[in-house]
Amino acid sequence: MSTMNISLPDALKAFVDEQVAARGYGTSGEYVRELIRKDQDRQRLRGLLLEGAASAPTSPTGETFFEDLRKRVRRRDPT
Repeated sequence: MSTMNISLPDALKAFVDEQVAARGYGTSGEYVRELIRKDQDRQRLRGLLLEGAASAPTSPTGETFFEDLRKRVRRRDPT
């Protein structure tokens, strides 16, 4: 694992310290890693949404589309 040092104004450092204490993180590094992971997820989702918006329109879904989708998901669910 690589190390990165960052400088924060006092107000941001205090905020990070509060979040670490209040939300059960062990260190400020854990908190920052979680923020970065969430940002990566948001960027991936944004990319997928933009890709979908740029794709060609398809035909409307039929009445059974969502029920069939639920059945497929249930078959995959290990619980």
